[in-house]
Amino acid sequence: MDFILKAERVSISYKIGDFKDIGLKEWVMRHLKHNFQVETFMAVRDVSFELYKGDMLGIIGTNGSGKSTLLKAVTGVMEPRSGSITRRGSVAALLELASGFDGDLTVRENAYLRGAMLGYTKEFMDKTYEQILDFSELRDFAERPFKQLSTGMQSRLAFSIASLVQPEILILDEVLSVGDGAFQEKSAAKMREIINGGAATILVSHSLGQIRELCNKVLWLDKGRQIAYGETEPICDDYAAYLAGQYEIGVS
Repeated sequence: MDFILKAERVSISYKIGDFKDIGLKEWVMRHLKHNFQVETFMAVRDVSFELYKGDMLGIIGTNGSGKSTLLKAVTGVMEPRSGSITRRGSVAALLELASGFDGDLTVRENAYLRGAMLGYTKEFMDKTYEQILDFSELRDFAERPFKQLSTGMQSRLAFSIASLVQPEILILDEVLSVGDGAFQEKSAAKMREIINGGAATILVSHSLGQIRELCNKVLWLDKGRQIAYGETEPICDDYAAYLAGQYEIGVS
């Protein structure tokens, strides 16, 4: 079976230093005088993994471990400094769910707006709008201004719209934690439906319970380094022990 997504020794870096938040004139003067400091920050270092049809990869790690940066490279927003990412199929990313809405527009208007941003046609939205309302449990709020909704309700609407697609590669960044417990269960069931349809999925989550339940592979990152990649349970066990101070990360 051919892979759908493959990362080979991917490294991603940022330039940090005196050039941040200064004007062009100041930049030129400092550059001419060699009066500046610039450092290279390695956000991701030498990360590799493969996903096949139906795989779900959980990415774990504490804040600042490089998870979101790696996702940006997978979706094509960023280019790796070295290494390569090969995608075989369309990519759909559910990131920052509550962003991109207009608070003064109604729930209905925002649903169509968000759908257009995701590339859905008006005809498609007309056919699926009722389904979106039912899934998000916002039928009673359809004509309310979006800004009157709680953050959880806003995220539920975004998730309901985004999960309509059936991509080959699906990226989820902390999106299964939106809403209450019942909605989280429904969201997880929807993701399982998409996965069973053949998508290769990446889930970033701080919930080890979600990772254990949904993922058949796990990638553990720490300060941009790949600590472990492979079967879910043993890696989650080691990570839980690490969080409890009972496991020490080896130097690779």
